[in-house]
Amino acid sequence: MKEDHPLNPQEISNLDRVVHSPTRLKILLVLMTVEEADFTFIARAADLTRGNLSANLSKLEEAGYVKIEKKFIERVPKTIVNITAKGVKALENYSNLLGPILDELRK
Repeated sequence: MKEDHPLNPQEISNLDRVVHSPTRLKILLVLMTVEEADFTFIARAADLTRGNLSANLSKLEEAGYVKIEKKFIERVPKTIVNITAKGVKALENYSNLLGPILDELRK
């Protein structure tokens, strides 16, 4: 690699590790396309097991990237998830950092 090459491998260290997980990234991308989603919808859309989804939603909630509510809809308990403004911002920051790195690799 030339020294004047604009690709800086150190930039990868700045990626948000919560978002960088492929599973959590899929969940956030699903939530970006809807106003809110129930647990089953997210599991199907992201092709995740219930246990995997539950564990990763907990990590996203701890980071403040999603809001999880337990509701009853027609007397059936539902887990409803929304992406938060902080989650949208984290996803945008992730894209803004990773996008130029991937663009440079395509050259």
